[in-house]
Amino acid sequence: MFFGHEPPVTNARREPTQSAANLAGDGLTHARSLAFSISLVAIEGLIGLVGLASVVHKREVVRIIEDTIREVVPGPASKVLTTAASHAHHAANEHHYLALAFGVLGTLYVATIAMAQLERGLNRIYGVEMDRPAREKYTRAFVFALSAGTLSAAAFACIALGRYLFDSTKSDALSTTWAIGRWPLGLALITVAVTLLFRYSPRRRQPDLSWLAFGAGVSVVSWAVLTGVLGLFYSMSSTFTATYGPLAGLVALLVWSFLSSCALFYGAAIAAQLESLRSGASRPKASTRTSSTTRKRRTR
Repeated sequence: MFFGHEPPVTNARREPTQSAANLAGDGLTHARSLAFSISLVAIEGLIGLVGLASVVHKREVVRIIEDTIREVVPGPASKVLTTAASHAHHAANEHHYLALAFGVLGTLYVATIAMAQLERGLNRIYGVEMDRPAREKYTRAFVFALSAGTLSAAAFACIALGRYLFDSTKSDALSTTWAIGRWPLGLALITVAVTLLFRYSPRRRQPDLSWLAFGAGVSVVSWAVLTGVLGLFYSMSSTFTATYGPLAGLVALLVWSFLSSCALFYGAAIAAQLESLRSGASRPKASTRTSSTTRKRRTR
């Protein structure tokens, strides 16, 4: 399926000498590239968001963002992001707006690159050798960065506002219900975002959304489990920070981003394999347009 198994879809026949180890290395390469982009998006996006909140004098929003980071991001990785948030807040108070503007624009740029890298990784899972033309690819990636990014931001907002939203009502039952329900709601929004990426990112005709939603659910559940395990490991480890010193937070952030990328691609591989099983074929049928285009290129 993925990471050591033959990919379930192929639109252009691979060389017969390509081994499972090479396929695994190809999958891990895309996961590593996406992880690096995720780390940059997390840092720059956080700086831009906190900076904007500080400019409009919304200290409460900054505090909610920091609390959300501590809840969602495991261990020392959260310290890297909360430190960046603190510096961004200080820079906004000192009217250093150039760096904050760079953070906002940098977030859009890096998020677009991440979505383009995601398309490439999903194409390889489905065996599609050729990505879209550059203009179409990056235009679509920019749209994904805005749409899927907005859904993801809404998901984290649900998680962040769980302890604050209904405090003013003084209703313990309502506050408790929302504090519990915010987590499945947030995960559901992330699942919708991932499903849309699985549907429209690969360069092929995708199956029904129900199949893709299952793979997206696998990705989100895997991400949540891996995040929880990492958080438990970091909280129980007495030597991690001592070993890596001032780099502990950066290493933790990169590890979390890499495992998140692996979870995303693993869910896509599950969706692709489910398609092949449901269709009764050993592999899902390739896109005729892409297959013919690739064959022409190979015969030239």
